[in-house]
Amino acid sequence: MSASTDPIADFLTRIRNAIQAAHETVDIPSSRLKVECARILSEQGYIDGYSTEAPNVDHPGEILRVRLKYTTDRRSAISGLKRVSRPGRRTYAGSTEIPRVLGGMGTAIVSTSRGVMTGHEARNAGVGGEVVAHIW
Repeated sequence: MSASTDPIADFLTRIRNAIQAAHETVDIPSSRLKVECARILSEQGYIDGYSTEAPNVDHPGEILRVRLKYTTDRRSAISGLKRVSRPGRRTYAGSTEIPRVLGGMGTAIVSTSRGVMTGHEARNAGVGGEVVAHIW
């Protein structure tokens, strides 16, 4: 496996792939930003929860285990994930221009000076930042 140059794109892709394969959980190499993204997904009701696992023999680093959420007819709570700000092209937004995802039906994850928060929270707090991803 090659090292990903964009860990957040890798995080989103692993979740996308796990949903396609209808997995209950997905293991992702952990980082502080990924844990914060998982916290937001959990708070917004897109996933059932997450936990971090200590390093072991198979995985030298911490593992972020995400429990995916499905409806009774096995449809995922997440219908789409999109990486917005990429290493090659960072995308920043002021507090007034934070995008509304699907007219407010989706969630924008924004990394601000006050931590990682949803676009809605950032607008209310009056802070801008890097638009990490859109989830709907």
